Amino acid sequence: MMYSSLDAFLKSGTQVLAKGPIAIIMVEDNIEVATTLRHHQQLGFAALLVFISKDFELPRDLEANVTRITYDVTAEGAVPHAVNRINDAAPGTWLYYCYNAEYLFYPFCETRSVGEMLSYHTEERRAAMLTYVVDLYADDLETCPDAVSLDHAHLDRTGYYALARKDPATGHPRERQLDFFGGLRWRYEEHVPAARRKIDRIALFKAAPKLRLRDDHTFSEEEYNTFACPWHHNITAAIVSFRTAKALKRNPGSTFDIATFKWHNSAPFEWHSRQLLDLGLMEPGQWF
Repeated sequence: MMYSSLDAFLKSGTQVLAKGPIAIIMVEDNIEVATTLRHHQQLGFAALLVFISKDFELPRDLEANVTRITYDVTAEGAVPHAVNRINDAAPGTWLYYCYNAEYLFYPFCETRSVGEMLSYHTEERRAAMLTYVVDLYADDLETCPDAVSLDHAHLDRTGYYALARKDPATGHPRERQLDFFGGLRWRYEEHVPAARRKIDRIALFKAAPKLRLRDDHTFSEEEYNTFACPWHHNITAAIVSFRTAKALKRNPGSTFDIATFKWHNSAPFEWHSRQLLDLGLMEPGQWF
């Protein structure tokens, strides 16, 4: 189904939101759009909402199986605005959002659906899930000048760390909240604005009245921003993403400073949850 705007979808298309989980895919450019959509379809999302420019085409099979909403994802504040409006239209439904050339992985995703995972998470009385955005990059930028290659994707094995997240009102650390850093945003931080250096994102969440996604990928309800409940660790997930690599090579201020993203701590990405678990980039909590 195709809608000419977000308003048009919210006026006549919200029946697709009746059953979750729902994936919201924000398409910024035409790189790896089809693979992004197919990956998330295979994870078992009940529906995919694709926010996309009218100038981008989708393969015929995807056009028939996703909800296409014409939208300018690159406009200032466009992503939180769209996510918040979908939130308001789907109370109680699990939602997920990402961009094109980003791929969700969670523990055991090769054999278990995203619905199964979120059902367990709900049983643990959790309404949101922390995801780490793990940078991917092509190993050869001469062959892949946009830094994107599914067949030759690499990631950083080390260099990830966390700092206490302070409450701006009191200056004290917030309970069970951390700011996470690493990957290309850490290695090339001189080219990344300070406000954009974090790699944590609450990408999976249960829609709720008055809930608001903020520009920094956190929510107005502080419990949504916690990495675990008070009594034990919970499931976390990862979004492997070419987005930062694309931006660093597209930006005139950084592209000529980067001949390769590879370093001694690079490793080929195996496209399997086991590698991310072994590297500590997500954890199963009590889910086995």
